[in-house]
Amino acid sequence: MAYRVLGRAGPPQPRRARRLLFAFTLSLSCTYLCYSFLCCCDGLGQSRLLGAPRCLRGPSASGQKLLAKSRPCDPPGPTPSEPSAPSAPAAAAPAPRLSGSNHSGSPKPGTKRLPQALIVGVKKGGTRAVLEFIRVHPDVRALGTEPHFFDRNYGRGLDWYRSLMPRTLETQITLEKTPSYFVTQEAPRRIFNMSRDTKLIVVVRNPVTRAISDYTQTLSKKPDIPTFEGLSFRNRSLGLVDVSWNAIRIGMYALHLESWLRYFPLAQIHFVSGERLITDPAGEMGRIQDFLGIKRFITDKHFYFNKTKGFPCLKKPESTLLPRCLGKSKGRTHVQIDPEVIDQLREFYRPYNIKFYETVGQDFRWE
Repeated sequence: MAYRVLGRAGPPQPRRARRLLFAFTLSLSCTYLCYSFLCCCDGLGQSRLLGAPRCLRGPSASGQKLLAKSRPCDPPGPTPSEPSAPSAPAAAAPAPRLSGSNHSGSPKPGTKRLPQALIVGVKKGGTRAVLEFIRVHPDVRALGTEPHFFDRNYGRGLDWYRSLMPRTLETQITLEKTPSYFVTQEAPRRIFNMSRDTKLIVVVRNPVTRAISDYTQTLSKKPDIPTFEGLSFRNRSLGLVDVSWNAIRIGMYALHLESWLRYFPLAQIHFVSGERLITDPAGEMGRIQDFLGIKRFITDKHFYFNKTKGFPCLKKPESTLLPRCLGKSKGRTHVQIDPEVIDQLREFYRPYNIKFYETVGQDFRWE
């Protein structure tokens, strides 16, 4: 029998030679196919047309010499196992919803809620001290600034008001302070329309001392204002007090309280003594915590009396840091007032004070 190899006739080849030739041809074909596949795609089947890097992942022993000049892959992590059969690409997992995310992308805990409690007054009575003291409690989150929503910004709407509030958990109380609410005629109705269950805190102080403190604050900003005596009286010789001056009018607590009692029961209003807040801050804060329905967390260990300022400062019981006192605007030295003027104002406020005591069931001992 004649054999033809590469187009030429030749003598019969031994069986061993035929097998070697067949094996060589098969090996060459396989190597060529492997090389073509590896040059077109990387180990994960990514096309070169998509910009995938030309690299090889573990060439076979038979193709090592042929592919020696190719660049190997350096994967950053373990190589995933190659699927046995092609499958449809998996749908990308939806990004998680981050409600109220901060700039770093991590979610902020809690929800912005309308306040469940308000410090509604009074100006220069000690409202800032109460706010700073109650903020120490882990179950209370309070807005640091005065939003003046129910007196000046009511037209902005409740959504705007809610947006100002700090985020709170379900177990926390949202609180804000604006002392001018107490003397705003529309404030009780507006707060009632927001929530009839709102708890109200009113910090009161001897109205004569409060008026002098109010005047001292105004004088620090407007040095050219008239004297305290000149603003307090329409006719001093006749003892006619000028109730149109806001510093005097605020101290007529019984008059303002009537507007609140039209919408809220007395049990829903808690009155704080500005004087006792100085002499016994833990006692007054204990009663506030009871009113809010929270644990008595703030105690004597949280306070340090600052003799220079004349009122207590906050301290952390477990900290060695100095106590944190209120700002420079608190604890100003009052201007000196003629004692006769003070006596006249005490007589003016006496009937209002007595009516206030009787209404709230407390004697604040301002006489």
